[in-house]
Amino acid sequence: MTLNEMVAIFVWTGAGAVLLVVLMAVDSLFTRYKDLEEIKKGNVAVTSRFVMKLLAQAYILSQSISTSNHLGEALLVSVISFVILLLVESLVEFVLRSTAGLDLSEGTKDNKLSHALLAGSLHVAGALIIGSCL
Repeated sequence: MTLNEMVAIFVWTGAGAVLLVVLMAVDSLFTRYKDLEEIKKGNVAVTSRFVMKLLAQAYILSQSISTSNHLGEALLVSVISFVILLLVESLVEFVLRSTAGLDLSEGTKDNKLSHALLAGSLHVAGALIIGSCL
């Protein structure tokens, strides 16, 4: 491994980590609760959902990095994928609220793990689908 390759690993990893922090902060703006506050309180449901979303975004980022020759392209693909997942999550949550009376966000805030796992699994499934397209 050359010095340039080692530096590239450091730069790509650092940029990816920064992007994940930004994406998770943006995601927190779209929840009806404050993720970090709930995690500090010991809300296992919020923590589970947060971890699943983080893993989903990390998977998409890993796929975009592995298929891209340019860091900017990989980061842009990850941002676009994040927006797609956010829109799909909003649509599915709306449909579940409207048709089944199931409010995943409220249930997650109320520490209902079943709600959080369903919400998080939407992101994991979406990440797997998006990742396969990259």
